[in-house]
Amino acid sequence: MNQPSRIRRVARVGSRFLIVGGLSTLIEIAVFNLLVYGLGWNVVVAKLVASAVALVNAYFGNREWTFRHRDRRSRWSELVLFLAANVACTALGAALVWAGVEAVHLLLGRPPGAIAVNIVNLVSIATVVVVRFALYHWVVFRTSPKPAVAEAAIGVDVPRA
Repeated sequence: MNQPSRIRRVARVGSRFLIVGGLSTLIEIAVFNLLVYGLGWNVVVAKLVASAVALVNAYFGNREWTFRHRDRRSRWSELVLFLAANVACTALGAALVWAGVEAVHLLLGRPPGAIAVNIVNLVSIATVVVVRFALYHWVVFRTSPKPAVAEAAIGVDVPRA
């Protein structure tokens, strides 16, 4: 496949990923703010719960729309990989929120307000989006190798027509 068509294909998949991710992000932000400012939860716990709620939308949106053209492996193995990728991404996001809120607290000399906390949360989301796309694209919803590529990789001669 030539470079321009590969770029177009990745751009198409990437734009669908961003739409699903945008909706999941809105869900995550709404739940995060409800838990922190409506119910008084700790920011890290709220981040973990909000991420888990948004994951449901993310899985079905990415499986059934963004990566629907990919070969399907067993639903269980795909789900396990999806959950593993998201556990790693959620932990990264929670760590970034914790570090960001602590850094803002140190800079201001007082606990940060809602705007600062949400800015930190958005920066963590943007950072995790890049990691999540790479994991979904190359690990979770990957394509299976073409037979010629797979046979060449194991040393089998493939007759050419």
